[in-house]
Amino acid sequence: MKKSITAMLAASVMGVCAGAGAATPPAQSGNSQAVLLQGFHWHSANYSSPNWYNTLHANVGDLKTMGFTHVWFPPPSDSAAAEGYLPRQLNVLSSRYGSSAELTNVVRAFTNNGIKAVADIVVNHRVGSTGWSDLTNPNWTTHAIVNNDECNCGLGNPDTGDGFSAARDIDHRNVGEVQNGIINWLNHTLKPVGFSGIRFDYVKGFSPGYAGQYANAFGAEFCVGELWTDLNLNNIDSHRQQIMNWIDGTGSSCGAFDFTTKGLLNDALANGNYWRLRDASGKPQGALGWWPAMAVTFVDNHDTGPSESCGNGQNHWSVPCGSVMEGYAYVLSHPGIPTVYYPHIYNWNLKTPISALMAARRAAGVHSTSPVAIQQATQGLYAAIISGNTRQLAMKIGPNSWSPAGSGWVLQTSGNNYAVWIK
Repeated sequence: MKKSITAMLAASVMGVCAGAGAATPPAQSGNSQAVLLQGFHWHSANYSSPNWYNTLHANVGDLKTMGFTHVWFPPPSDSAAAEGYLPRQLNVLSSRYGSSAELTNVVRAFTNNGIKAVADIVVNHRVGSTGWSDLTNPNWTTHAIVNNDECNCGLGNPDTGDGFSAARDIDHRNVGEVQNGIINWLNHTLKPVGFSGIRFDYVKGFSPGYAGQYANAFGAEFCVGELWTDLNLNNIDSHRQQIMNWIDGTGSSCGAFDFTTKGLLNDALANGNYWRLRDASGKPQGALGWWPAMAVTFVDNHDTGPSESCGNGQNHWSVPCGSVMEGYAYVLSHPGIPTVYYPHIYNWNLKTPISALMAARRAAGVHSTSPVAIQQATQGLYAAIISGNTRQLAMKIGPNSWSPAGSGWVLQTSGNNYAVWIK
């Protein structure tokens, strides 16, 4: 039964308070100034000279100067697909991105510069080493495969989420092989590399309780799940309620990517419907309006958007290429934990304007639970004032003109259809 908005807001507040202990990752317990870099794109696995880990390594100092606190790495394990999303031998950390030693070197370079490393964890499914079901290193029998997998080879329990036809769906109810195997992999293969955070792939494929269990066993400093479901623009609350339910299902041990805000930005930037960014209560319309500490916002990622240039890469659900900076003006000024996509910095030549927005966020002390006072949300214009720890930040996006009322506001940065001020 769907909760009322009032009940959902109350539950969200209670969830933050209840999760403020050991279960909630420190970076997501509220008042966090974390900014996440997605440190790869869809074509990163194809880089060879230098490979991706060494490409990333060369920019560590640059990214530290920009102010990133966390970097999200691609899936680290051996995979049947170059990109890493068909994991084969979990305990083998040499991949198309580079060798195990190169991975360790780049993770340590980031951590030595104060940037925490987040591993992309793909545990919904695995592929066999020579056939469909011979799961090796760690070795799992067909009892680790759900009994309703399309291979008709699984002897485990029924799946606890949506199926994934490109690989064998894993039975997370299996304690001896699966649960223990994943926890051992996290703690004895990935943690020694230097990873301290987790990004869970395809979380609609298994019950959220397992994500919470694995995050807690790992002691995740940061945790985020990819719950990407269809968005009906005429029923926004249902979409963000799914995100709330998933976070609750992890026991507040993981946040989630704010795909609701992503979809709303897509529509606003493509069609001028900036009014969609404010809900009936006057708060931001996405997940960040209900549970900002746990909402990880983004403009595009390796799946939704292009890679090195407009038009290439996955492009499954991208913002208009010419409006990328407008999107960043929104996510980098608002609560939640914002994400910046690597190719936008280096391939799209947006390093300077993105850096300026990040600097404004820091200067105002905007954090993951900063209050938002929306000033305008109409066709062609969205404007808001966000209260940081030290100052107020005002921002606008859209083609219509707007500036904050009163004295003391100083323009920090601006571009096509966006501007940011600090007072």
